[in-house]
Amino acid sequence: MNFRVHVRVIPRPGLLDPQGQAVEQALGSLGFAGVSGVRIGRAIEFGLEAASVEAATQAAHAMCEKLLANPVTEDFVVAVES
Repeated sequence: MNFRVHVRVIPRPGLLDPQGQAVEQALGSLGFAGVSGVRIGRAIEFGLEAASVEAATQAAHAMCEKLLANPVTEDFVVAVES
C-alpha cells in the first residue's frame, strides 16, 4: 500500500531558537500583541510504500531518528495517511 507521510520537526523546548525569537519580535513590532513562544521548525512530506499503517509509521520514525531530525536538538511528530 502507498501512504502519505507528514513529519513535523521542531527544536526541543529550552533550546535556543533564534529564528523563532526573530519572528516573535517582528510580530510584536507589527502590532500582533500576545504572541509568545514562537518555534520555527520544518515540515517534510513524502510517499511511502509499506504493508500497513503501523509499518509505515515505524519506518517513518526510523527515518526521523537516522536522518530527518537531529535527535539531540529536535523533536518530531509523524502522521501517516492512507
